[in-house]
Amino acid sequence: MISRLSTSSRRTLALAIAGALVLAGCAASVSTDGAQVQRIAAEREAALAAFELMPDKSLYTTQTFDWQDDARKRAVPVRLYLPANAGDKKLPLVVFSHGIGGSREGYKYLGRYLAANGYATLHLQHIGSDRQIWFGNPLGLLGRLSSAAQENEAINRVQDLSFALDQLLAGDIGPRIDNTRIIAAGHSYGANTTMLAAGAQVELEGRVVALRDPRIKAAILLSAPPFYGMSDTKRILKDIDVPTLHITATADDIEIPGYRSGVADRIDVYESMGNGRETAKTLAIFKGGSHSIFTDRLGTGGVELNPKVKLATRDLALAFLNGVFAGDSDAMGKWQERNTALIDRFESRVARQ
Repeated sequence: MISRLSTSSRRTLALAIAGALVLAGCAASVSTDGAQVQRIAAEREAALAAFELMPDKSLYTTQTFDWQDDARKRAVPVRLYLPANAGDKKLPLVVFSHGIGGSREGYKYLGRYLAANGYATLHLQHIGSDRQIWFGNPLGLLGRLSSAAQENEAINRVQDLSFALDQLLAGDIGPRIDNTRIIAAGHSYGANTTMLAAGAQVELEGRVVALRDPRIKAAILLSAPPFYGMSDTKRILKDIDVPTLHITATADDIEIPGYRSGVADRIDVYESMGNGRETAKTLAIFKGGSHSIFTDRLGTGGVELNPKVKLATRDLALAFLNGVFAGDSDAMGKWQERNTALIDRFESRVARQ
């Protein structure tokens, strides 16, 4: 990662922060036994990893827009991250869709990092399945969750993505975007949105619903669940032929009343991807973790593991994008070598006609 600070200066600052955090947590104890020393070392390493999640602010800029789709009478709020020093270079664009209950403010660790490394990232907020569902009478939460998962909201989310692309490309920033390098990405429910935009086809009330946006040239899927209530994953995903990156974890479990989905479902989505042949696709499964470890939350999945998985996730996303769009064929292999201790399973398949 590029920075105005030297590597040694940044590490010195990180060590100072890590030391302060560890000392604050251990002020009540003077034990120096092996377990205590090991815990201090682990907390120090976790603090260092959390610090590394924050790119130099001089490397990216952010803007927010409150767009309105008049045709659907629907607001589409977005947050845009841009590289700060790209000059006249055309920028690849990642359009990111949040999980249920999220917002445009989420997944900063990805948006900031990708922008700091040359990629514009547009984070959508889907009204109807965004953070507003957490507010209100707690007894009505399950009802709000159910409404957010209905077919009309699933369709609206994909239309949000296409509308936001239209708005961005037609505006002042449009000339800076490379139309041949547009990527859809999403977490959980947002991964479903991403798959629909990339070519997944579902059948509703006897008719096939196809919402593919032909501008999408690759897809990044974090914790991709199967389509709710639909069992034929292979049929749904057979027409996706763009390169895809699938990221999950062995404890990546969705558990709500009446519904459970785990890592086996994420693997099934990965295996089912392709148009009657092997498409270019990559799968990374981290050891442990949780479903929400891929959000901005720092505690979920383990205080020590969480920032490490975030660091590895953002690095893998960048390696994937550089492999697909910048011809860096060694990027993902190098990523695997660096992250062996975190990985339960990793494989990458090239396209085969």
